[in-house]
This record gives sequence, C-alpha cells and structure tokens, in this order.
Amino acid sequence: MLAHERSGPVGRTPLLLIHAGIADRRMWDPVWPALTAVQDVVRLDLRGYGESTAQPVGPWSPRADVLATLDSLGIGRVHVVGCSFGAGVAVEVALERPEAVASLVLVAPGGALLTERTDELVAFFEAEGNALEAGDLDAAVEANLRAWVDGPRRGPDAVPASVRDKVGAMQRRVFDITGGWPDEVWSAEEDLSPAAPYRYGEIMVPTLVLSGGLDIESIRQAGEHLVAGVQTASAVVWDEVAHLPSMERPQDFAALVPAG
Repeated sequence: MLAHERSGPVGRTPLLLIHAGIADRRMWDPVWPALTAVQDVVRLDLRGYGESTAQPVGPWSPRADVLATLDSLGIGRVHVVGCSFGAGVAVEVALERPEAVASLVLVAPGGALLTERTDELVAFFEAEGNALEAGDLDAAVEANLRAWVDGPRRGPDAVPASVRDKVGAMQRRVFDITGGWPDEVWSAEEDLSPAAPYRYGEIMVPTLVLSGGLDIESIRQAGEHLVAGVQTASAVVWDEVAHLPSMERPQDFAALVPAG
C-alpha cells in the first residue's frame, strides 16, 4: 500500500488526490482543510515520492499501486483529482478499471498524457539532465522550479517564496529516494497499452481539464487533446497561473472539486 492520509466525513463517494511529478502528497496542503471539511478525501504518495520509498521488485506501475491502495482501503469508487504526472496516472486508472472512477479533474495534464515535445519541454529536460549528470541536485531542483512553478514566461519572484520552497523540498525528496534505483526498476515499469491518448474515447465519466495560461506549451496542448478526445470533458483555463493551480489559487481550486 502506498503511504497515504484519509480524512473527512464518510458516507459519500470519496475523493482521491494524486500529486504532480515534482511534488508529493504535501502539495495538497493548501486545499486539504477545505476539502476534508465536507467530504471523505484520500491523498497518497506515489512510489518514489514522499513516504512511499519502497523500491519495486518485478513488474510495477503507478496505476497498479494506486488501485492496490484503493483495494486495501476498501474503496470501490472514487472521484479522482490528478495533477501533471498524477493526471496521467488518474486517466490510466480510469482506463484500467472504469468502474472505480466516478469523475476526473485533470490539472495541468502531463506524464502519460503528453503528446508533443515543444521547445520549452525539451529545454527543461536538457537543463535537468545536465544538472543530474553533473551531480548538482540543487541545479536540478532549480530547473524544475523554473520550468514548472515559475513557468517559462515568469521570473522566480512571481510566485510566493513559500510555494517555491515547498515544491523544491518535495522535488529534492524525489531525487534522494530514486537516485540510487537501478535501471532495471524503470525498465520493469509496465506502460498502459495502447497508451492513454489513443483511448480517450473510452472515458465516459464527467471530466474537467484545468490548465494554466502560464504553463509550458506541451501541457496546454495535452489539455486541448483531452478536451477534444473525451466526449464528457470540459475545460477551464486560469490565465495567470502555471503548473500548480491548487497551490497558487487554493480557495478557487477547492471550489472546483466535486463534492461526493
């Protein structure tokens, strides 16, 4: 079972929060009190993040880990909110076990949902990769902060320092956990086949796609593809935020989430 927290009144369909790839379950701290005041909410750390530190043995996948955690908690159906990499996991969970997902909120969709490698995305991968190759984890963290927290069209002073510091700590945690994992771990990760972007027509639950106007173009394109491919999807764009709307506008974000 993945490390997780569960809080809030039971009785209605629970809400599951799946974090971004630059974060862990702590990214939901700004919205956690508002959400758990009115509904049953689970937030978890995907494997390799936060407190989910166990290195996998044999075939594995984030979606399988999430489904196993829901099974262990006795939860048969959830509303799912996923951000970035977590949005990709959320869609894969919905495709793998459609009956388990009541609705989707897909925020800054990335991970398995990316279909285009724009110049901005390539520049980020190069910056992070060069820093990691040089063994400079501080520079690798900063590359992530500049790309995802600031966004390519803002400076580092545009976002509250508390947000940057928190994301930086979560991203550094990921590097610390997974930096020593052998290549065999990653080669054993089982991709969904066919890949999620080729199966959007199978998704039939209410789906909200939230994008930030200041995010990397690849992410915004992924959101457009989702809205075009999922018959039940609708779109919301917040022009003044980047990749983490729930951390930049927590009150507004909490109001978007389905309440059971």
